[in-house]
Amino acid sequence: MLQEIRDRAKGWVAWAIVILISIPFALWGIQSYLGTGGETVVAKVNGTEITERQFDQNVQRTRMQLRNRLGSSYDPNLFGGERLREQVLDSMIRDTVLLDASVSMGMRVSDQAVRAAILSERAFQQDGAFDNETYKRVLRLQGLTPAAYEAQLRERLLSSQLARAVTGTEFVTPSVVEESIRLLRQKRELTYLSLPYADFTPDELPSEDEIQTYYNEHQDLFQTPEQVRVAYLLLDAEQLASSVADVSNEELQNSYNERIDEFVEPEQRRIRHILLTVPADADDVGADAVKQRANELRERILAGEDFAAVAEEASEDPASAGAGGDLGLVGRGIMDPPFEQAAFALQPNALSEPVRSRFGYHLIEVTEVSGGEVKPFKDVRDQLAEEAGSIQSEALFFDIAERLATLAFESPDSLILASETLELPLQTSDWFDRSGGEGIFANSKVVAAAFSEDVLTLGNNSELMEPDPDVMRAIVLRVDDHRAASVQPIDEVREQVIEAIQKQRSAQAALAAAEDIVQRLEAGEDISTAAGSFEPQNPGLVGRTGPGVPPAVLKLAFAEPPPVEGQTIFISGDNGTDAGLVVVVSKVVDGDAAALGESAREAEMRVLSSTLGRSAYAHLLDDLQARAKIERPAMPADAR
Repeated sequence: MLQEIRDRAKGWVAWAIVILISIPFALWGIQSYLGTGGETVVAKVNGTEITERQFDQNVQRTRMQLRNRLGSSYDPNLFGGERLREQVLDSMIRDTVLLDASVSMGMRVSDQAVRAAILSERAFQQDGAFDNETYKRVLRLQGLTPAAYEAQLRERLLSSQLARAVTGTEFVTPSVVEESIRLLRQKRELTYLSLPYADFTPDELPSEDEIQTYYNEHQDLFQTPEQVRVAYLLLDAEQLASSVADVSNEELQNSYNERIDEFVEPEQRRIRHILLTVPADADDVGADAVKQRANELRERILAGEDFAAVAEEASEDPASAGAGGDLGLVGRGIMDPPFEQAAFALQPNALSEPVRSRFGYHLIEVTEVSGGEVKPFKDVRDQLAEEAGSIQSEALFFDIAERLATLAFESPDSLILASETLELPLQTSDWFDRSGGEGIFANSKVVAAAFSEDVLTLGNNSELMEPDPDVMRAIVLRVDDHRAASVQPIDEVREQVIEAIQKQRSAQAALAAAEDIVQRLEAGEDISTAAGSFEPQNPGLVGRTGPGVPPAVLKLAFAEPPPVEGQTIFISGDNGTDAGLVVVVSKVVDGDAAALGESAREAEMRVLSSTLGRSAYAHLLDDLQARAKIERPAMPADAR
């Protein structure tokens, strides 16, 4: 049968069939076969596509940045799920709109600007200087190549040009500055009362029904914390050192020969000198006269006079003249350059010609030379071996770390493959909550990762983390077990419930007392009488941030419109924690721009200009986004 098909599959009919099959295969099938089909698009801005891969990378990067920035304050419940993804997509759309507008306006970023930004980035520096290996390592951990990062950086710099152009061109008039100073530097004359909740604690305890009701309505206050136990792979550079092969003696000798300059003992010279100073305003004639005197002293020493005796007699260096001109042992890089150059060129016990420095003319003699010899190989062999081992273990660490990050990402539901492939023991932690555990699990980054939505809820492996920048350790973890937060039985928290109810009642009673005092003051009663056992505080004229005055008092005082001239306003409230408040405002004094110095007014103008600039930039972004053609399909699901 096959032979029959072969015999018939000839001529124009066969070619027609081949062509008909080839067309759809070329248009659709080849992409699926090669795995190069179009990526899912999550948004399109003026024709520019934002792919799901780009979006997911930004979500992961944002989570990592939030963890690093907030540390122990990071709460994955606040920055996880659809809320975070929606915010990231909004940001990407806004950035794309801004980039498109910047390009349309003809803005560009030079290669020099990109290079300068990379060199100045602290994350890429070691000991305050750019380090290429650190640069590559940081990018690898973020899943970026240098080319991809530099392209992103160029886009960010380009977008920032428009921001600077808008925010830097806003200005304010002198009248606006004066009005701002009038309001912001306004002072109000205050008297206030503080009514502590503790003074209003009711004698009667709450009933059983009240206790049960409060417990039922506030169970979130009486929970045991949520806990996790994690499985993890820990990579430690110190532990890797034992697996590094010993460096051969030949390799160490080659390294010694290549770095031999590093093993030269620093040369030091014991120097003595005679200084004859040259005044700073001396002309050539005056300088030559000093040089002639120096030559005369030199002739005396060469004729047999003692150098130290001549120095004590004639040297104008008060620090060394009394010691016969002795400066002690001196290394390179300490003395004035012309002096140092001459001193280190002299043979021991030889007397120099007069040497001119910025201080004057010197006669120099070297009495002792030490150092300058190369340390023998045997003395530095151990050092070279240790350094070579460290280099190898560090290289091995970064190699394994990169492979670990890849394996953990590609198999997000297990660490077994990574453990077996890299021969790292799969370990299990003790239970810990969001406040942290012991050892590496006390680190805020590790705790935040363990409780992140990606790890805790979705069950994925964490990203590779280096918790301490000063220690070469990396960890990947996943949740092994989870204990949800649970409500403690009412019998265990009964006293806490009673205390909470009593405090609530105290707060209500203190606020009611404050309102009663305000009504009595408005009726004309004197504050000392209305206050009863509470002592009025009289801070006098205070500003919006008056020192010594509780912030809650200032907030109440400045939230009200100023009283009409000659009248007083009375305000009741509380500080939200432990006291009710009564605030009396009897006088308002506006800020006086004329009384301020010119520098203060200019500073106020700069602050206002900056504020207006940011506002104008926000409005520009809103306008650009409103006029852009933005297509947003349904939000993609949160997946790795």
